[in-house]
Amino acid sequence: MQKVDILKIGGFLPEAEASLTRQFNVHTLNEGQDKAAFLKDIAPRIVGIAGGSGRSAISAEVIDSLPNLKIVAGFGVGYDDIDAGHAASRNIIVTNTPGVLDEEVADTALSLLLGTIRRIPQADKFLRSGQWLKGSFPLTATLRDRKAGIVGLGRIGKAIAKRLQAFGVSVCYHGRNRQQGIEFPYYPSIRELAEAVDILITIIPGGKETYHAVNADVLKALGPNGIFVNVARGTVVDEQALILALKNGDILAAGLDVFEKEPEVPPELIALDNVVLTPHVGSATVHTRNAMGQLVVDNLSAFFSGEPPLTPVPETPWRG
Repeated sequence: MQKVDILKIGGFLPEAEASLTRQFNVHTLNEGQDKAAFLKDIAPRIVGIAGGSGRSAISAEVIDSLPNLKIVAGFGVGYDDIDAGHAASRNIIVTNTPGVLDEEVADTALSLLLGTIRRIPQADKFLRSGQWLKGSFPLTATLRDRKAGIVGLGRIGKAIAKRLQAFGVSVCYHGRNRQQGIEFPYYPSIRELAEAVDILITIIPGGKETYHAVNADVLKALGPNGIFVNVARGTVVDEQALILALKNGDILAAGLDVFEKEPEVPPELIALDNVVLTPHVGSATVHTRNAMGQLVVDNLSAFFSGEPPLTPVPETPWRG
């Protein structure tokens, strides 16, 4: 395969970076760099993009600045930061990295749930600050006799369900459609699901269709004993409604790995004692980030070798 010019947006671990560099002429656009100035000379040569996530969004403007772009190999299972619809209008393939991060994100979801319900970070702070010398840590809520609702029963949702079952927690779900061959009870709306459970876990794509899908009404339905866990996108929940629900006792607690305006997190949320917060680390292990990076490389390699890309997103299927 002849080396072609690739624009790399965002960071890769050394192993995946080396694999990318071996196969392609790589031009790196760093965060905070002036995109227009950087692309001025190389834009006509760029035929593929590797990466792009969060603050390094691949907008229609970025896509249109590259007249010979043929493929965007996104880094991550979520791709709401890539304008896949606009790419499709230009017959540009978009791929993502599903599968390789399912187990890691599911582990994070269960870690957040357990940490939230048993108040693990608060107990750690209690011990470190010397308060144990003055008395015992307060008793917490429990995972026993709870029912969990999963919003989005895709690959990661199923991996979460498997873990919940191992803990003896019954599972039900909501999705755009009822899935054939799935034993879990299905609810046609998020509100109905929330009303039926006392743990609500979201693992759905971001974007316009799911914006604030978890709102004040849903949180009220979850109830004062309810635990909310979000490992999807920050935009799927109305953050201000969530803060009010946590303050007013409409729900018991929340575990959040994602936020509406990352990396900014509302001070009101940080100040609350009934929430566990992590900085979008769902897939953040060396093992998984290397696997994600390699899948980006493999998608590019397949495409430029004349083969179908491995994991095209639905908006831009391989057309042959």
